[in-house]
Amino acid sequence: MPIDVNAALAAAPTVREATWTERDVILYHLGLGAGVNSLDPAELGWVYEKNLRVPPTFAMVAGQGVSAGETKPAGMNLPGIDIDLRRILHGGQSLALHAPIPAAGTATISSRVADVWDKGKAAVIVLEQSAVDDEGNPLWTNSMQIWARGEGGFGGVAGPDVSSAVPERAADKVLVSPTGPQQALVYRLSGDLNPLHADPEFATTAGFDRPILHGLASYGIVCKAVVDGLLDGDPDRMQSFSVRFAGSLYPGETLETAVWRDGNRLTLLATCPERDGQPVLTHAVMEVR
Repeated sequence: MPIDVNAALAAAPTVREATWTERDVILYHLGLGAGVNSLDPAELGWVYEKNLRVPPTFAMVAGQGVSAGETKPAGMNLPGIDIDLRRILHGGQSLALHAPIPAAGTATISSRVADVWDKGKAAVIVLEQSAVDDEGNPLWTNSMQIWARGEGGFGGVAGPDVSSAVPERAADKVLVSPTGPQQALVYRLSGDLNPLHADPEFATTAGFDRPILHGLASYGIVCKAVVDGLLDGDPDRMQSFSVRFAGSLYPGETLETAVWRDGNRLTLLATCPERDGQPVLTHAVMEVR
């Protein structure tokens, strides 16, 4: 069996040291589509080392990618789990920020399989990570839900139900984020080298018309849009951000994010207008200052 649930849950956390530079941050921002209008001082702050800003979602790629020497897909290198990359999709993501992420720095990141849910035709692997700085101060925690097609039916629990409802009123703001046709090729240099995002033949065998944009790229694009459009360009005002990945986005398509605000809580729904408003990110909640 590709998933040994008991072995996965009993395994000790894996620990790695992560180091990143301003260049890693800028490359990540370019993968989110930043810098199209580099004459705009606000946009330049994402792609130029002078007064460089760092969004909390950079935590998803810190210490990975080209600067870390990665040249091939990492695969699912988790205790008790052996799954073909063609069978997995990113199902959901949550992130809590405990301190601002520096533009260059180091962190110790601990990872563990926190749960494995049985969805019948698929399994969901819940991977939790926590990061601390050199003095042991918390930087961030995140939880990733990995959807493994064809790996369910082992008699486990299905996991919690989470409402996807949005307020029954017009959105307070709608943010529009175009993507470029090359965007997945740039984003993958920040760490996720899964050929699903680059190789047309591989994407076809995985059931897609062509390579898709990374789910975490959509996640970061929406975060940046909210920071620019609602948080006065200050990424440190974001405290937490959780989403479900409901659909794929092809490079060159648009993310349209509707935002409902209730005090410091934002409810978000990101869709693709080129495909009749197909949902891309749902169950999306952001806590802000």
